[in-house]
Amino acid sequence: MADPAERFAYDIGLTTRFRGITRRQGMVWRGPAGWAEWSPFLDYHGAELAPWLAAAEEAAEFGFPAAVRDRVPVNCTIPAVGPEQAYAIAARSGCGTAKVKVAEPGQSLADDQARVDAVRDALGPAGRIRVDANGGWDHEVAVEALRVLSRVELEYAEQPVASVEELARLRRTLVRKGISVPIAADESIRRSGDPERVAALGAADVAVLKVQPLGGVRRCLELAESLGLPVVVSSALETSVGLAAGVALAAALPELPFACGLNTRALLVDDLVSDSLIAVDGEIAVRPVSVDVEALQRCAAADEDRAAWLTRLDETREVLA
Repeated sequence: MADPAERFAYDIGLTTRFRGITRRQGMVWRGPAGWAEWSPFLDYHGAELAPWLAAAEEAAEFGFPAAVRDRVPVNCTIPAVGPEQAYAIAARSGCGTAKVKVAEPGQSLADDQARVDAVRDALGPAGRIRVDANGGWDHEVAVEALRVLSRVELEYAEQPVASVEELARLRRTLVRKGISVPIAADESIRRSGDPERVAALGAADVAVLKVQPLGGVRRCLELAESLGLPVVVSSALETSVGLAAGVALAAALPELPFACGLNTRALLVDDLVSDSLIAVDGEIAVRPVSVDVEALQRCAAADEDRAAWLTRLDETREVLA
């Protein structure tokens, strides 16, 4: 068995470039309540890292709230790939909902449209499609892009523009122009420092909640109640250790109107557990996970990377304290 006092640093490749990265790194450790993952992206700094650590400590020390369901519906995730690959990913996923990445640097609206059209063909008319721009459009480009992409009846557009104020303005413009695309807020909730501002400004129709960036499952449950918006639970591209916290949140929410963005294990070439949290027929079972020692060794980060993560962890503990 792994030493309960040890912090393990991992380094796992991605199957496709995603969110601008090709490898995923982080740390895992075991506490009295179970395994925890701490894997803030490298573009998070200082105080931004503290909620990620709070989430990990919740998982290790306290575990998760009681579940009200034993399975959670999930979407498949389509990276910024060509239409043929997009079709194949959607068709073999077993999911009735797909989240399609758009606004990739170096790509055009025509590329986005071809990818979304391919996913619609794969899922059929009953399938649900949502797009995620990661704040990559400005106002004018977002209006035109959503006008074009709305032809496939989008479930919603996730973070089409960068700021809360821009989301509110875009939402008003879409209504005025008769473009029927609901707006979901992601980065504006997890990185703005003031998630309630999204609801106060009427900036979104849907709230995307991610356990690690927001400080844990219990904090997300509180936030879901205070925002008063329908909620989608999504991952931060974690291993199955981190995904278990997202599944726990989805399982504990009183209402779950949308498929969750938790079926992201397929984007990693390996995992830290022997029985990964992967969807079957569009759902993930609610269950604990246990790290596999051989996987820890197989996916271990280089010594210098582990040292850097330990330093980052110590610095973040000081911030959290």
